[in-house]
Amino acid sequence: MAALQVWWMTWRTAWLAAVANRRGFVTQITIMIVNDVVWVLFWVLVFSRVDEIRGWRLGDVIVLFAVLTTSAGVVLGALHNSRQIADYVLSGKLDALLNLPGPTLPHLLLRRVETLFIGDAIFGVLLFVLLGDPSPGRFAVFAFGVVCAVVIQVGFLVAAGSSAFFIRQQEPGEMGLHSILLFSSYPVDVFGGATKFLLYVVVPAGFVSSVPARLIDDFDLRWAAATVAVAATVALVGRQVFQLGLRRYTSGSSWV
Repeated sequence: MAALQVWWMTWRTAWLAAVANRRGFVTQITIMIVNDVVWVLFWVLVFSRVDEIRGWRLGDVIVLFAVLTTSAGVVLGALHNSRQIADYVLSGKLDALLNLPGPTLPHLLLRRVETLFIGDAIFGVLLFVLLGDPSPGRFAVFAFGVVCAVVIQVGFLVAAGSSAFFIRQQEPGEMGLHSILLFSSYPVDVFGGATKFLLYVVVPAGFVSSVPARLIDDFDLRWAAATVAVAATVALVGRQVFQLGLRRYTSGSSWV
């Protein structure tokens, strides 16, 4: 119970700090929404020249992008430290969290909210509501897909960032972030062969956007169960890698 209270207070404080400057908060959200609109216009231009790309039409890609921007906005905005684990490890900032009650990882993940990316989450929901042919059933599957995508992204970023415990390098964490976001931005079917296999198994980008988008249009219980299983597996792997790394963590002896 004490740990839950500390986690809640940590996250609440992070949100209060993020919205303290109201004008800056609104400005950053607006900037990100404009950026996302440009990306949607790119796909509109692409599909103005072709009817479909390997079975994907414009409406399908709109739904895919809605899932991706919403989930990525939650991960990089509300759980921003999921991409900062290597920095905490290498700079010694992790020291400040070790004596707090409960597991260290939740304290780390909830410690910072990044305003800019909240615009992604807002845009994704609005995009689905406006252009995703919403209905109660479709919105329920959309919410399901977003939750699974958030868990997968956080677990993957935690695992990639925790490599800093072992190799003392920050690059794998950043490479993991860019790879999963880049590959999730495109329908998985545009890739083929070994690459497509990697996007389901090694970098689970297919389960971040393409599979949830397909489930919204044509729900399949087997693919839904597979998505839950992947989310649980990636989350467990991320947690275990972080815990193993924490056992060999050497204090940075820095004042935070």
